[in-house]
Amino acid sequence: MTAGRSSIILLLACCLATHTCVSKEEPGRVTELTEVIQKLRPLHRKLGGPGQTFSEYVQSKPVTPCEERRVIYVQPLGEFTDGQRKVVELTAEFIGLYFALPVEVKEDLPSSLVPAEARRRHPSWGMEQMLTSYVLQEVLEPRRPDDAAAYIAFTATDLWPGRGWNFVFGQASLRERVGVWSVYRNGDPDRSEEDFRLCLLRTMKTGAHEIAHMFSMLHCTAYECGMCGSNSRQESDRRPLALCPECMAKVCWATAAGPLERYGKLAAFCAEHGLEAEAGFYEKCVSALTARPGKRQT
Repeated sequence: MTAGRSSIILLLACCLATHTCVSKEEPGRVTELTEVIQKLRPLHRKLGGPGQTFSEYVQSKPVTPCEERRVIYVQPLGEFTDGQRKVVELTAEFIGLYFALPVEVKEDLPSSLVPAEARRRHPSWGMEQMLTSYVLQEVLEPRRPDDAAAYIAFTATDLWPGRGWNFVFGQASLRERVGVWSVYRNGDPDRSEEDFRLCLLRTMKTGAHEIAHMFSMLHCTAYECGMCGSNSRQESDRRPLALCPECMAKVCWATAAGPLERYGKLAAFCAEHGLEAEAGFYEKCVSALTARPGKRQT
């Protein structure tokens, strides 16, 4: 990406750790998940790219949660409206279901931890912005719990990663297992119920997508998938929340999640919070995995 280009791509610092935990393959686990992939393929639209298959992911010895580091910590940073805070709390709950890992929401940290020299007013648009590298290195890294698989800050302040950039939704460091994301550009959740659901869905997509990157999952080019890359807000909104079969298997292998139980919980969560299309798709996945052999799914 050229410097100065208006970008809303999530900037990901792809630095691999040298002291990471790697999933231990259980006997038959890969075979089991491969069979699940086959059952789910008909529900997903192919894009034609090669993508990273589940088998290739396993063979790459990915960075994953392990017994010593299995908790995802969500760190509110700065002030939030009532709607924004509810979005962050529900996103934390969703992430726990999505990855089948324990999630803990930490007590708020004040935005005053980010000094004036790590802030700016956007020269054209005027909104206040925080420097992502400062948040990662000076705010999060020293406070990261020892048992953190990921330590993620959410803020309502806009973010920018430094000279030559306008803004980013967020940034993460795989090496340090920390990330920061903003709800600033996800809409106003206090305006209406519809706006709340849109902000929630956008925030859930961001959180799930980027934490998956922190577990070594690459962008998906094989299917319409929650792990597809996006170069604009419009493109991001078109992407589904759900993972394709290959990427679903990666999450389940990395976190020891059960696909059927995971889909059931995600369907219930989405239905409870008015995300009807997403709930309906997860319910189709449940049906595909529980259908009698030879019964065609519609």
